[in-house]
Amino acid sequence: MANRLTKGNVYLRYSDEPLPEASAELQRQGYNVLRGVLGLDEVATLRAEVEEVFDALDPDVRRPARSEIPWNDFRYELLNRSAAAQRMVCSRVILDVVEPLLGEDCHVIANTAWRNPAGADFDHGGGFWHIDAGPHVPRPAGIPWDERIPYPVFAVAVHVLLAPMPIESGPTGVIPFSHTSGQPPPPGAGRSDDLSWEGRDVVPLVADVGDVAMFVSDVWHRRLSTQAGDPGRFFVQIHYGRRDIAQRLRPTGDVNHLSEEALNRVRSERDRSVLGLHDPLFYDG
Repeated sequence: MANRLTKGNVYLRYSDEPLPEASAELQRQGYNVLRGVLGLDEVATLRAEVEEVFDALDPDVRRPARSEIPWNDFRYELLNRSAAAQRMVCSRVILDVVEPLLGEDCHVIANTAWRNPAGADFDHGGGFWHIDAGPHVPRPAGIPWDERIPYPVFAVAVHVLLAPMPIESGPTGVIPFSHTSGQPPPPGAGRSDDLSWEGRDVVPLVADVGDVAMFVSDVWHRRLSTQAGDPGRFFVQIHYGRRDIAQRLRPTGDVNHLSEEALNRVRSERDRSVLGLHDPLFYDG
């Protein structure tokens, strides 16, 4: 079993303490589902607050040119809008799994509520095979990872279920171990149901209220196709990253480190990006 990652004074190092089983599973195969780990009352409180957020706030349209995206399905920066969501982000049930992989000083980088209506077409890019940024350790295809080195994890997605997510609802599907490939999904993979990596086929993260599904940012994943009887999806998504990965709760155009004078000196798109003004994409839009 691999050893846990810990912050020794300033730098990350491996400790002599082995990984907890749930952390080891997440690192090894790229995903896990914690079954029945949250109290139903706790989840009911979170659900009620998230429903209030959807009712009270209009969709936060972060890429107006992408009119086909169902913006009403999302509410961003949830921890700023719900005390229960903030408590969930800080839950030891979750942190005890991700901290040994990311370090004790890891932090939330995005927090979004998803409420996909039943039976609706889903045109968001998450319906295609993708990874959440990265690969963080890219390398040419066909070069295997040295198994003596625990595969590094830089960011983890967490889904807290506010409603059951059966196969009919189109749960997230993952390709086990694909995070170790050093590759994004192959071009043209699209919504293929036949995608695999080294003989491993898609695993749907079917889950129930009180369950918490997790996957590594580099694992190949997508929302699977819905089926007859689709009840919709309702969950809170939390992304955690290493301390040196920037937070994406809000777009960089809204939250940045630049003075007004520096902003006025921007002359090109590359000026914008090198100064930290990036278009919303993974995590923030």
